[in-house]
Amino acid sequence: QGPLVESGGGAAQAGGSLKISCAASGYAFARRFVGWFRQSPGNEREAVALIDSYGSIWYADSVKDRFTISQDNAKDNTYLQMNSLKPEDTATYYCAADKRWGTISAAKEAMRTYGVLSSFTFWGQGTQVTISS
Repeated sequence: QGPLVESGGGAAQAGGSLKISCAASGYAFARRFVGWFRQSPGNEREAVALIDSYGSIWYADSVKDRFTISQDNAKDNTYLQMNSLKPEDTATYYCAADKRWGTISAAKEAMRTYGVLSSFTFWGQGTQVTISS
């Protein structure tokens, strides 16, 4: 088991809400760039929400105004609150962290250059989210 562990996934109906968590076991999120990503069968892993060490946040257009990324004060946990869920939100959700990226723009440039998987050193095992219509 790696230093990042997701939990809280499950099934919900369209329009419902779920909150997933990423716990940093022996690994502090402080001064780390953290992101939530998702991957559905046949699709590439995509960034959903990003938060840098300064607290700046970015959301993918597909989840903007529906999802909220947050961290606890100790920065041991990162959360993704998902509201107004849609069937197309069905995917395995992963959290990831890396200390190389200080800003969201730097992380996005890295993802464009190196790809999502190569741009983050630590990944969780994933948690399944299934939304029915």
